[in-house]
Amino acid sequence: MATKPLTDGEALRELLHDAEEGFLSWDPIAPIKPHLGEQFRSLISRLEEVIARRYRLPPWTAEGYGAHKHADRLAAASEAFHVVGWSLAEIRNYLKIELDPVQDDPVSPPVGMRPWEPWPPKLAASVFLTTLRSLDSQMVN
Repeated sequence: MATKPLTDGEALRELLHDAEEGFLSWDPIAPIKPHLGEQFRSLISRLEEVIARRYRLPPWTAEGYGAHKHADRLAAASEAFHVVGWSLAEIRNYLKIELDPVQDDPVSPPVGMRPWEPWPPKLAASVFLTTLRSLDSQMVN
């Protein structure tokens, strides 16, 4: 799937695409989300609206959302395969993802770490917050 470079607003929207789950400290996997009920969906929707307003996120276009969902599913399949150790059959059966995982880690690992190795939480938080601040400040200008 060919994609064009993201604008700063689109990059910020991608960075924050699961921010409501971070706020709740819970990231349920897709297969259980339909079973969580209308109150959960309503809460998630309200949190998404607040985050979008706070960070002045551009609205999704059909093309942008399609590219996002493709990348999100590809990331989930790749993490399940390389980090969790699931087979392709498990990815297809449990996550309902038909995409093949990417082989090369798209993020250069920090010094001393292997590709696909999960980052320590403090390092991941630091990189996330640095990127968030940078993109947010660019949105103001």
